[in-house]
Amino acid sequence: MTIRVYNTMTRSKEEFVPREAGKVAMYVCGPTVYNHIHIGNARTFLSFDVIRRYLMWRGFQVTFVQNITDVDDKIIKRATEERRTPAEIAETYTLAFRSAMDELGVLPPTRQPFATQTIPAMIDMVKRLIERGHAYVADGDVYFSVRSFPGYGALSGRNIDELESGARIDVDERKQDPLDFALWKSAKPGEPHWPSPWGEGRPGWHLECSVMSEGELGLPLDIHGGGSDLVFPHHENERAQSEAATGTMFARYWLHGGMLQINAEKMSKSLGNFLFLKDVLARYPAPVIRLLMLQTHYRSPLDFSDARLEEARAALERIENLVRNLRWVGEREPEGSGVPRPALERLSSAIEGTRAKFIEEMDDDFNTAAALASVFELARTANSFVSEHQGDIGGVERAVLHSAEELVTDLLGALGVDIAPETASSYPPDVVQVAAELAGYQGSDPQEAVRALLAARDAARSERNWAAADAVRDGLEMLGFTVEDTPQGVRVIYR
Repeated sequence: MTIRVYNTMTRSKEEFVPREAGKVAMYVCGPTVYNHIHIGNARTFLSFDVIRRYLMWRGFQVTFVQNITDVDDKIIKRATEERRTPAEIAETYTLAFRSAMDELGVLPPTRQPFATQTIPAMIDMVKRLIERGHAYVADGDVYFSVRSFPGYGALSGRNIDELESGARIDVDERKQDPLDFALWKSAKPGEPHWPSPWGEGRPGWHLECSVMSEGELGLPLDIHGGGSDLVFPHHENERAQSEAATGTMFARYWLHGGMLQINAEKMSKSLGNFLFLKDVLARYPAPVIRLLMLQTHYRSPLDFSDARLEEARAALERIENLVRNLRWVGEREPEGSGVPRPALERLSSAIEGTRAKFIEEMDDDFNTAAALASVFELARTANSFVSEHQGDIGGVERAVLHSAEELVTDLLGALGVDIAPETASSYPPDVVQVAAELAGYQGSDPQEAVRALLAARDAARSERNWAAADAVRDGLEMLGFTVEDTPQGVRVIYR
């Protein structure tokens, strides 16, 4: 099957054909490390993590590069406010970023270069641009001449003659044209700076991504990704300076994620709805956040709210319960005489169809919303099957249910949503004390302690000692266990 992606450059879906068969060179703009990342940043990083994961799941070898901007006006400003050095600020928030990404379940980049570690290569690119007539020096600064590059504006769909200087374009009388942007900035007192042919200074923001992506991956990149807010001017400027310096296409496919809103409003500090990822993670586990975000196509605006988080939490619990049910059934000895063949064939057909539907939707520009819907539909089908036929399930049915469980966990895993198996090793040690008090257990193994409690409960129920039986149930539930009585026997779930 063919993967199709929406290319911002052509404003259309195209068949994805990497420069080298079976391999993908992927670059996504990383953070400027002056603060904790907000939930909008997290959406971009998670979206491209899912794209990367899916390409890997489909068999591609993905080299994923993401930069760290560790020298920037915002970092310098924060350092001044906190009376620390820019390097200290950058180190603090680089560690915070990596920690947050790890907690969110985002895979670490294959390589993660730092701007301050690639200054010589940036100076070399500026030299090339000057030599080719695409850049000029003005009082120690170096600017890119936008009108020297005929294709400027093609990525963002803007006409260069209609562009005017504004909030996103620096106004500077030293520029030959208001649209020109800085490649190299001359040093200011108290700011980080490096030697260059044009004097002490530091690189412009756009330059680093061009240099680091080319240096780490070569050109053209297969995929260049980022939020839609970066299309202009950042990615437009990246593309212009890279292609002007090399004479080579910069990226084959440009992918951009949609913006995130909070309760249907743009996220901003002035509205008081600015959310840091770390604060959201303190209230909700990563799989819940991922599920919420994956239920909206990565290119579409995403409405983020507590109500939607709770819906995602409930959806995750339904999937976790399904997987637990299927595993529990699969671990029991076959007891039933078998399910009617038509019912079993319907389940088998649903399993096969779900995998095909999942791939079809993900191949269509990574449509996670529709792909997830197919998984949830299979979950409903499997749950209904178990509920209707649990007394008839035999060995054949167990094998089919096992394949359903494996498929659900595999497909969700391809999206970075891991359904961890429930294991006795995760039982709380306090259950040993409860078993000692209520069941006379004298050992130290939590799994054995649970068995002893269940045996004590069964004995109490057979003697109609409901108070003792309820005490065991209550003791287990206080520790996070759920006790379920089913036609196949008692079942304990630990969350």
